Amino acid sequence: MSNLETILNRNEQFFKNFKEGDLPILPKLRTVIITCLDARVDPAFIFNLDLGECVVIRNTGGRITQDVVDQIAILAALVAVQASQMADASVASFDIIVMHHTQCGVQNFAQLKVQQMIKSQLGLDVAPLAITDHAISLTEDVQRLKDAPTVPKHLGVTGCIYDVKTGKVEEVIKAGKLSEILV
Repeated sequence: MSNLETILNRNEQFFKNFKEGDLPILPKLRTVIITCLDARVDPAFIFNLDLGECVVIRNTGGRITQDVVDQIAILAALVAVQASQMADASVASFDIIVMHHTQCGVQNFAQLKVQQMIKSQLGLDVAPLAITDHAISLTEDVQRLKDAPTVPKHLGVTGCIYDVKTGKVEEVIKAGKLSEILV
């Protein structure tokens, strides 16, 4: 059996017991987690999440790229539409967790040789994604969210590092509203 068949067979078991068809569009915990696509970094396991509790955006390194900024802005607009249809105005806000992790492959992007190889083979500039110091990278990423004119400043944000060896999440940038947070 191939890996794809294994995964599709697992879905057979999932859908046979599926009882979550009435979940609301807005996540129960009103949180968006932005993290790396690394298979060792799965927020559902790390935070013991149930289906429908959080929105998860995964990309290379968990970095705040323009695509991520656009996704957050679109999500905020959709949430605002939902909130306008409800009596509770607090529904219009949500929190963002930017989570990097130890032993991340994008740490290799700091090497000029790796940057040049990827540029020559794929035509991609990976230098902006490079992580040499997680605290600095998290600060840069939270600042990108804060500086983005399309991202509402009333949203909450924090920056964390997940240790792939211990399973511990450490808050590096204390939670606060984008408008108030100091990075």
